[in-house]
Amino acid sequence: MAHVVTDACVKCKYTDCVDVCPVDCFREGPNFLVINPDECIDCTLCVAECPVEAIYSEDDVPENMQEYIALNAELSQIWPPIVEKKDPLPEHEKWALVSGKKNQIER
Repeated sequence: MAHVVTDACVKCKYTDCVDVCPVDCFREGPNFLVINPDECIDCTLCVAECPVEAIYSEDDVPENMQEYIALNAELSQIWPPIVEKKDPLPEHEKWALVSGKKNQIER
């Protein structure tokens, strides 16, 4: 079972999670991170590191964010790996409080 990055990450892109991932399964898009479900070993280390609580176990993804399961799988095949922590996006504090941001994902 894999973990899934959801709505709270969009336009924030905190990368604290990347530093603790033992298998480097995170992928980076312009304004969002995803997890490659084929590489995630379900260690849960990333969950506690996310300051906006954007990462869930696949079985625990809230009903209104189920589409992020397929989105992580899709985008993880396209986007490059990210293996080192970076600064969050410039307006991360503002966007961290916004929900329903799927339409804001830049591909």
